[in-house]
Amino acid sequence: MCTAISYITNNHYFGRTLDLEFSYNETVTVTPRNFQFKFRKAGEIKGHYAIIGMAYIYEDYPLYYDAMNEKGLCIAGLNFPNNAVYCAISDSKINVAPFEIIPYILSKCKNVIEARFELEKINIINEGFNSQLPLTPLHWIISDKNSSITVESVKEGLKIYENAVGVLTNNPSFDMQMFNLSRYRNLTSEPGECRFSQKIDLPLYSKGMGAMGLPGDLSSTSRFVRACFTKLNSVCNENAVSQFFHILSSVEQQTGCVKTSDGYVKTVYTSCLDADNGIYYYTTYENRQICAVDMFRCNLEATKLFSYPLINTEQIKMQN
Repeated sequence: MCTAISYITNNHYFGRTLDLEFSYNETVTVTPRNFQFKFRKAGEIKGHYAIIGMAYIYEDYPLYYDAMNEKGLCIAGLNFPNNAVYCAISDSKINVAPFEIIPYILSKCKNVIEARFELEKINIINEGFNSQLPLTPLHWIISDKNSSITVESVKEGLKIYENAVGVLTNNPSFDMQMFNLSRYRNLTSEPGECRFSQKIDLPLYSKGMGAMGLPGDLSSTSRFVRACFTKLNSVCNENAVSQFFHILSSVEQQTGCVKTSDGYVKTVYTSCLDADNGIYYYTTYENRQICAVDMFRCNLEATKLFSYPLINTEQIKMQN
């Protein structure tokens, strides 16, 4: 139950909502260039691009939900239940576990072209982190300032789609999401024409009627359509970070509206990654104030992770 977008103004911004019934006490985590990644089957990498993103750190390993590297390449992993199919180990491919995809790609690649080249050599294997953190069905959106792709490991194999809208939610598969988007081709930010009949003149009685039919429910297909419409029609002259959060607020989830066997889904956090300047902005469900961590204020030649707990207490600025 998440939504991710890539947004281009003067800079490249990338981010997502994390919509869950619970939190793993994730933190904004900076992985410096000399932190040693030990991959399960793909060897070790010590010297690599620095990375910043939201992660759950377990046994000194950053399990990233979304992140970018110092070159501006961004990735988010979103839930893809009943569709994600991982593979047995292959002797002819580089075997990478799903939880390793984000650090593996961001440590090696500076843009989408390089990421795509690397992905064509990868086999995503059927291996979770451990028994406490089992395998999670995921698919990924990977973006730079020039393009986005969606990556899905399904029963037919590894699919890599050009993502012209720069949006990803959950089910169904990305090709079906794009096909479904065609149903809404008449939506417009303009007042809209009366096409009901030439025999009757139906008046406009409200602003925004060109977008009548835009889905408002919280399903992944509806959030995909709504995020696409909001993002692609967004006009931003200044203050792009604020605008980015406004775009994602169109799909955020409030406690009580979606109930599961584990409780109520809520937007645990919303992120905005300024890929040109290496700044990770975020808000949480409890704290609507925008907070930020600048990766370049950390010692990027270090060998240890930098971790910044989320500010979850409500912040209110009194004006009198």
